[in-house]
Amino acid sequence: MEKRKKIYFASDTHFGLDLKEDPIESEKRFVRWLDRIKNETAALYLLGDIFDYWFEYKSVVPKGHTRVLGKLAEFTDNGIPVYIFTGNHDIWMFDYLPKEIGATIITEPIEVEVNGKRFYLAHGDGLEDPDRVFGFIRSLFRNKFCQWLYKMVHPDLTTPFGYAWSRRNRRKKINAKTAVYMGEENEYLVRFAKNYVQNHDIDYFIFGHRHIMLDLMIRKETRVVILGDWIDHFSFAVFDGSELFLEQYIEDNIV
Repeated sequence: MEKRKKIYFASDTHFGLDLKEDPIESEKRFVRWLDRIKNETAALYLLGDIFDYWFEYKSVVPKGHTRVLGKLAEFTDNGIPVYIFTGNHDIWMFDYLPKEIGATIITEPIEVEVNGKRFYLAHGDGLEDPDRVFGFIRSLFRNKFCQWLYKMVHPDLTTPFGYAWSRRNRRKKINAKTAVYMGEENEYLVRFAKNYVQNHDIDYFIFGHRHIMLDLMIRKETRVVILGDWIDHFSFAVFDGSELFLEQYIEDNIV
């Protein structure tokens, strides 16, 4: 295959999270992966929760993430499009990343076609999630007036609060072992895909959010792929022009 023909997908890197690994080491690992794939990448899709917390003020963004942002800028500077989906941890992306590193910010699910294959891409939050509390919080976080009120508070207060909130929720999920496959009938992203495909021709549904690795055929030539994360799995998907593969990056080896 010619160079720069592969489409890569990753999600839930949660840069800034310090539960299992030094945040800088986590970023370095991801940058090594980007270095490995950059010469064969036609496009890079990052499907949400790239940052464990992100909120843009008019002239202030969270400090850090220098290595990752620089590497993504290298991709776009070399003509490789980078698409960053907002997740439930980094909803508040506005114009900084498009201006600074040339990324395209995507706030809603999209469909794209590559080499005759139809992809449905989304972070996954809000798609038939039965958790009503999460649904309420999600709507609150997306409310423009609530965002404006939040901006009225100094970032020295909101940023530590945001990281503490995220860390607390992640610990709760780890303790509850929620990032495990619940079965085809209980995975709400699978249910969403099954309903959606009844009226739409989709070859691949690709989601993040759930922190599990899943590659499931739901009907002939239609697959649901959940990307895992970069906390435990260091996983990604790659479309080589004809087939999609779900893989893991373990330092210098793809297994």
